[in-house]
Amino acid sequence: MADKKILINLFHPRMEQSRGNKAMIDAVRDLPNVTIHDMYAEYPDFKINVAREQELLLAHDVIVFQHPLFWISSPALCKEWQDTVLTKGFAFPPGEGDQLAGKIWQTALTTGGPAEGYTKAGPFKADFEDMLIPFRLTAVYCSMKWQPPFTISSVMPEGDTWMRAITEEQLQKETARYRALLESF
Repeated sequence: MADKKILINLFHPRMEQSRGNKAMIDAVRDLPNVTIHDMYAEYPDFKINVAREQELLLAHDVIVFQHPLFWISSPALCKEWQDTVLTKGFAFPPGEGDQLAGKIWQTALTTGGPAEGYTKAGPFKADFEDMLIPFRLTAVYCSMKWQPPFTISSVMPEGDTWMRAITEEQLQKETARYRALLESF
């Protein structure tokens, strides 16, 4: 594993019900340079400790924003975190608030639906890169290095009748891919 320190900012409002995000965290929990920060466990009241969050950002080289895709976006706490933590003079504008300059922004997503639904030919007529434009632009404005999103699709519980869920074996392969991504930094 590379020597970069990785912070996983995990935004899942119902981790106890999660299949994909829980499996992703379990796959990387033992990596020595990884800090897992469960935001909904830390801030159930949405009262974010800005100074603590900024200290965590400064102490890490790679910032992973891990969450399910909710209505073509992130869970609400992720947006609240961005609004309160990425402040003027700290995270932007370039040249003035450049404390995050050069840090890596990695988005790690799960979806309930199949991957083909998140393509230009799918029902949304957009792929993950299109859907994540606000996040990419935030990274750019904070002088961070945007990475292509990591995604695991079809993580609904096996046997779900309205969507085709990936099997446990497929999920293990995908979480191994996630681990390999983090180890590559």
